[in-house]
Amino acid sequence: MSNGHSIIGREALASVVVFLVALPLCMGISIASGVPPTAGLITGIVGGLVVGFLAGSPLQVSGPAAGLTVLVWETAQHQGLAMLGVIVLVAGLIQVAAGLLKLGQWFRAVSPAVIHGMLAGIGILIFSSQFHVMLDGKPLGGGLDNLFGVPGALAHAVSVGGQPVEALGIGLLTIAVIVGWGALAPKRLQIVPGALLAVLASVAVAAALHLPVKYIPDLLKNPDDINNIWSVIQFPTLESARRLLDGDVLVAAVSIAFIASAETLLCASAVDQMHQGPRTKYDRELCAQGIGNAICGLFGVLPMTGVIVRSSANVDAGATTRMSAILHGAWLLVFAAVLPFTLRYIPVSSLSGLLVYTGYKLAYPKVVPKLLHYGKTEATIYLATIAMIVATDLLKGVLFGLLLSLIKLLYVFSHLEITVTENAPAGRVDIDLKGAATLIRLPLLAAELEQVPQGAEIHVHFEHLDYIDHACLDLLTNWEKQHEASGGNLVIEWDELSWKYHSRRTANVKAEA
Repeated sequence: MSNGHSIIGREALASVVVFLVALPLCMGISIASGVPPTAGLITGIVGGLVVGFLAGSPLQVSGPAAGLTVLVWETAQHQGLAMLGVIVLVAGLIQVAAGLLKLGQWFRAVSPAVIHGMLAGIGILIFSSQFHVMLDGKPLGGGLDNLFGVPGALAHAVSVGGQPVEALGIGLLTIAVIVGWGALAPKRLQIVPGALLAVLASVAVAAALHLPVKYIPDLLKNPDDINNIWSVIQFPTLESARRLLDGDVLVAAVSIAFIASAETLLCASAVDQMHQGPRTKYDRELCAQGIGNAICGLFGVLPMTGVIVRSSANVDAGATTRMSAILHGAWLLVFAAVLPFTLRYIPVSSLSGLLVYTGYKLAYPKVVPKLLHYGKTEATIYLATIAMIVATDLLKGVLFGLLLSLIKLLYVFSHLEITVTENAPAGRVDIDLKGAATLIRLPLLAAELEQVPQGAEIHVHFEHLDYIDHACLDLLTNWEKQHEASGGNLVIEWDELSWKYHSRRTANVKAEA
């Protein structure tokens, strides 16, 4: 019995930690997404109480995610808030269908260079757009406009002084507290989230100095709605349902479903590496996320994903079951029901400062050295994906990255270098193979073999050969017989070459299984 009580106590403590991490992030992500701040709280509640109960990754925490802010903002701007719920609903149903069709593992089959490029591109977009909000202004528009407009906005704020500078001070205070707490706080106290302390510090300073900056109620059409977070709920209407078959609506729904699924399952994979408990059931997790997003769509609030910051806080706080993730949703619900009036004291620039720091961490190119270990091509795909996302939009950038990955894959499996070195006096010819000897390059290999003088001693080298398929093996076997019939000799390590083919084939079969 005491063991059961200790487990419940540990899970309850972990859930409080996750709640304290989630609270400012839910509101900040709402602001970055262009929806009322309280919409993110409802998504967090659904992520805890519904997805936490159904999840295939018990220790993963779900809620509004920074990775979707750009896409949701673009959707809200182009389709309107009324259609956002319908689009999220359709995205959720797509995820449920993908989970039932057991496509969970396929969402993970995306090049790491593209995934990291997507996250870094999102980070740059969040940083550049929220920097303007941190000055109590508004984003200027597209990614490049926001990014190139940062120096001008900062210079203008400093020159005019007043509210923009005061808001900037609150944002910088928020960032300073987060960074300082992470670097200087004693290890035993770091369980207290720096983001929450930063927001509390900004509230205290803004109240003590009576700063005339924007506060959360200023973002609501009716400031009194701050006392009732459920006022943001917008159920689908008959008019919005009629637009379901619009091409733009379907593209937006598929985009949200794809990116939310990829981010969720990559996060689940990362969480699995943090603990020794049950491993993720990816198709179940995909269905759970889909159900959660369908409910969020019905409510007309933000979509959700599995989120790494809250999930890692959950594991670090000692959670071992899904109870912690569920309880964090319950604490969000209690806060929304009992303490919503406290939101009126939170400066908007504080939450924007939190997101500016989040964007910086996402955009920081710490992954480049690891990608370079696998070749310059991977780093190039990473940088190209970032550039396309910032220059156009998130979906085009990801598709561009996927296209580059596909081109690289086709190149790898179609690129074969054949070097022929002839030593006429010795009657010897050396053939070096490098790359992949596949059916695609079989005509090239056959043409080179036909040029070999009859009766020569042929040495085939394949130290730099990455792969050889059955068609090319069969070509070499038949050509050996013909060459020996004409008085020549072929020197090749057939056992080693066959092993290279067989090992690659076996690895592929295991991967497919």
